Amino acid sequence: MRPFVTMDSCKRYVVLVVLILFSYVRNISSSVTHYSIPEEMKEGSVVANLATDLSLDVKTLNQRKMRLDIIANKKYLDVNKETGELYIVEKIDREYICNTKLACYVRLEVILENPLRIFNIEVEILDMNDNAPQFRRDAIHLDISEATPKGERFSLSNAVDPDIGSNSVNTYHLSESDYFNIEVQTGREGTKFADLILTKALDREQQAVHNLILTAVDGGTPARSGTASVIVHVLDTNDNAPAFDKTIYNVKVMENSPIGSLVIHFNATDIDEGSNADITYSYSLYTSEKTQETFNLNPSSGEITVKGMLNYEDFRIYDMEVIATDHGANSLSGQCTIKIVVEDMNDNHPEISIKSFQSPVNENIELDTVIAVVSVTDKDSGDNGVVDLHIPDNMPFKLRESSDNYYELVVSEPLDREKVPEYDITFTVTDRGSPPLSDNETMTLELLDVNDNVPQFPQSFYTIRVMENNAPGALLSSLTAFDPDLHENQYLVYFILEKEIANTSMSMLFSINPENGNLYALKTFDYEIEKEFLFHIEARDSGSPPLSSNVTVHIIIVDQNDNAPVIVSPWRAHGSVVEEKIPRSTDKGSLVSKVIALDTDSVHNSRITYQFLQVTDATLFSLDQYNGEIRTMRMFSYRDPRHQRLVVVAKDNGEPALSATVTIKVSTVETAVKAYSDMTEVPLEYDIFSDLNLYLVIGLGSVSFLLLITILVTIVLKCQKPKPNKAAPQCRNSVISERNSTIADSTLVSNDAYWYSLFLAETRKGKLVVRQPLPKGSRYIVSSIPRGTGLTETSDSAASTLQVGI
Repeated sequence: MRPFVTMDSCKRYVVLVVLILFSYVRNISSSVTHYSIPEEMKEGSVVANLATDLSLDVKTLNQRKMRLDIIANKKYLDVNKETGELYIVEKIDREYICNTKLACYVRLEVILENPLRIFNIEVEILDMNDNAPQFRRDAIHLDISEATPKGERFSLSNAVDPDIGSNSVNTYHLSESDYFNIEVQTGREGTKFADLILTKALDREQQAVHNLILTAVDGGTPARSGTASVIVHVLDTNDNAPAFDKTIYNVKVMENSPIGSLVIHFNATDIDEGSNADITYSYSLYTSEKTQETFNLNPSSGEITVKGMLNYEDFRIYDMEVIATDHGANSLSGQCTIKIVVEDMNDNHPEISIKSFQSPVNENIELDTVIAVVSVTDKDSGDNGVVDLHIPDNMPFKLRESSDNYYELVVSEPLDREKVPEYDITFTVTDRGSPPLSDNETMTLELLDVNDNVPQFPQSFYTIRVMENNAPGALLSSLTAFDPDLHENQYLVYFILEKEIANTSMSMLFSINPENGNLYALKTFDYEIEKEFLFHIEARDSGSPPLSSNVTVHIIIVDQNDNAPVIVSPWRAHGSVVEEKIPRSTDKGSLVSKVIALDTDSVHNSRITYQFLQVTDATLFSLDQYNGEIRTMRMFSYRDPRHQRLVVVAKDNGEPALSATVTIKVSTVETAVKAYSDMTEVPLEYDIFSDLNLYLVIGLGSVSFLLLITILVTIVLKCQKPKPNKAAPQCRNSVISERNSTIADSTLVSNDAYWYSLFLAETRKGKLVVRQPLPKGSRYIVSSIPRGTGLTETSDSAASTLQVGI
């Protein structure tokens, strides 16, 4: 609460009052000292100096035991014994102490001893505007009928302010309103209250509730106020008749609508409330009995539903009047007119009639050929009687209208029985009603087969591998063709187209089953004689005219390792041992002999390797496993035997491997050289060692060895530089010819890169001609030259010839 006056003003006020009272006391015999203070003074505030006002000696106050006694009140005040001042101990609330009294006093007694004296003190508590007006309720509710005349008064609850005098409620204010105002009244006790006055007639339909604010203001400075809400509820009276949203309703209903179907739902409204707004619907007297028998009116909801069967052909328009009446004390009513029009319903399905249908037909039928004639009808009228006929879009047919409601089904695309053997054609007719009705009819068109497809093999070229040495009559393969036609057009017969190879007909080598295409071999094939066959097989159907196709067959004979190697060099009679003589002084690495074997199998099976099967001294001779050359690994010593036995095996690369062997007996002899001119043979004279002493043998052997080496080198140099156009000595030997002619005397052919052209003459004495290997893939004819023919030495720079006399 705000203080009534400031502290300085309070002091001056108290001093003035005290002076006046003191003067009064001196003139009057009263002993009551009076003070006036405002409420709500702060604790410790000084009210007055009792020692001064009561003419007491301050110094003697403690000795005289000065004390303060408050009569019938809480101790709000106390006295300071040192100074004699009266001060506030606790804030004083005038409304709490005196409640509703206009004058509020606090009575005190000041007691002193030695001598005993009692002074009466009276403190008046002055009111301050520290409380705002308050209403007993925050909201005031009033119910006022909309029929209340203007000027009517309504009492409102007054506000209460615990302050007094001008600080209490002084006036009231009402918020702005077009319908209400207030008038402030004063009661017998001076209290203020307000009356609510109706200034304008109320209309609940326009505004059902009015919210007002009532404000109470006191007369203090500054003024305080309090508010309360005034809520006015306008009570309804039956002053509005029910009303439809339309005065005339036009409604369409389909014939054959089911019983209970909703025709219309009225929307009549009454803006009144309560029973004044409850509406009942009824037919007027002007509505015919036929209409009331056909349609039902719900008196509560206002729904009109179908009560009897509606038939467009019997009755098309119904007229009626409907009245809406409220339930007020003085009921009011409104009415409307309804016109119900019955519409025709699309209740007849269109019909399809097949006048003509042709089935089955050939798959090669011509375009635009008529397959069927169809007619359509619909008993309805208007759009309901207009019909459309159609067939599925993905068919090779189309509809062509020939006359009203007559259609022809014609072929629009080529037909193929092998793709689609039959068609299920569905005719669908639809009218244009809402909703549309339709009907359909399905016919099956079968296609007859025509021989229009040639037999087809899965492959255009067949490669068949046949192992040689097969059994006659063996099944090689099954060559089956397919013909998508039917019946006799599908039955196939297989033939081998005749072709002669080397005066031999294919039908003599192979046969085919004419019914299933199984291909058989009629003979045993030999890879070394026949390596492949190429011919054609034809498949022909049984249609009219017949159709055919052929396929190429490539037969490849696969080699087997069925031929053992044949040793052709060194030559020897069957079962005999080959004898080779070499000088005992032969150097290390000298060629002793060369074994050559041939194999007529294929390249893989004919690759030959050479090995020693038996050897007298393994340290003396070496054998090249690829070219068959036997060479010395060291020089002969006097301790080595004169005769060495070598057994060489030639083995092919087949699985399992086949082989052949040859036995070579190597003899060592002493060498004597005699010169011959013009490339004649040099005879060698051999001496058998005598029983000389060791030194003589060693000396003679050394001289002989040096002589032999000199002669051999001379011979080799002469052989490497032959004179042109000079005949060689007559000898029996073997030669190599790079021609493709056939020689009658034991001709052998080989393509293997491992082969070497080394041949040894079939004589007891002759020359050994050795040539280095030629490039892989060269074709050689190895021929044996009869005795007595001359040998011409080749001039090929890639060849070298070694002549060794035996």
